[in-house]
Amino acid sequence: MAVQEISRSAHTPACVCEECAREGHRRAVAAFLEKRDEFAAGQGVPAAVAHSLGASRQWVSDELTLSARTVADRGREAGNSWLYLFSRRAVLAVWMAAGVLLVIQVGTALGTGWSTARTAALLAALVLAGMLTVAARAQSVRGGLLAPLVGEDNRLSTSKAVPSAWVVLTSFAALLPALRLAASVPGPERESLYAGFALDRALPLLAVVALTSAVAVLVRRVVSVRIMGQRLQKLPADRPRGADLLTDDAGRGSFPDAQYVLVSTVVLGYAAVSLARFPDRLPQLPWALALLVCLSAAVYLAAKYAEGSRPLVLSVVRRREPGDLDAVLRPGDDIEIRGVGFVPPGAQTPEMLARLVVRIGAVHVHVPLVPVPGGFTNPSDAVLTVPVPAEVEPGRVEIQVVTAAGVESNRCSIDVSE
Repeated sequence: MAVQEISRSAHTPACVCEECAREGHRRAVAAFLEKRDEFAAGQGVPAAVAHSLGASRQWVSDELTLSARTVADRGREAGNSWLYLFSRRAVLAVWMAAGVLLVIQVGTALGTGWSTARTAALLAALVLAGMLTVAARAQSVRGGLLAPLVGEDNRLSTSKAVPSAWVVLTSFAALLPALRLAASVPGPERESLYAGFALDRALPLLAVVALTSAVAVLVRRVVSVRIMGQRLQKLPADRPRGADLLTDDAGRGSFPDAQYVLVSTVVLGYAAVSLARFPDRLPQLPWALALLVCLSAAVYLAAKYAEGSRPLVLSVVRRREPGDLDAVLRPGDDIEIRGVGFVPPGAQTPEMLARLVVRIGAVHVHVPLVPVPGGFTNPSDAVLTVPVPAEVEPGRVEIQVVTAAGVESNRCSIDVSE
């Protein structure tokens, strides 16, 4: 008990360690959920604004927006702490893998004896682990070994992870016979090592490495062009997650990503087994497996080119409460904007929902958050409800939606009466 008290007292309110960051995020989330459910039940609204439906709705939305920003800030702090901790653990995992290789080599050498190939394998593992450690230390703040695999949206990139795995395996496969070649003497053994690097043997492997790397470059180019052209909406995540390799930005399972990872993992495993059986040469992939990776990469690239769309306003109508009469649209009335793409993937968090803006003429109206137990009724991906402010001039007025990603929708005109 005394040890636990000392450990707790070591953490100050300004502490930025992972434990404190995660605890701060959990508390912020709990406070937000409690406040949202309280407002959804009609409680906690001041008497000064409770008499007006519009005023109380705006007050509740502002309070939830401030609380959502606190949750987002704590989430980003927890994500940064997690990245720093992962960078250290990843380096430890690399050296543990080298230790496991040493144990396996010693265990298999008990019956057959130690050989030059075993020494070369251990040296290759140590050299590769050292290079990865240096690279991880240079990017320790951004996740170490994870940094090259993280995209601009702070998610693990499938297009980067797949070629990175192939590059690591190919580097180890090239380093292993190179070390044996350095210790060999002129003769049949050296000729055999040279033959292991023959182009006809290594061509399928090189084709896979080149293709997956080219897909990574093309995907980045396609995504950048589509974002600049406002045909794709991208929002950053709090931190990278392993599930990013198999899901889309909204966290839903993605078939193109999953099949690309699955096929690449299976063929990569075949290459690793081939390297273990024949360590004196580069893994020799059958052309059938190389073409399988090519087909999988083509499906993944085509899906990346086809994804994404701009928000689209289909219609705007006056919202009528039960019991109200049908009437023309006037300032102060609520309008219902119907369309698609108002909440892009990754924008389901309260902070991102609070960023939605509707431009009514020259007036920018923030879409209010309307809480219900377990979520929000407004905004949604297909319907937005906002009031027409008094500053809007009567007449023909254009309406445009600006999403959390900063993408503007098409314009839709409505008539506002006096």
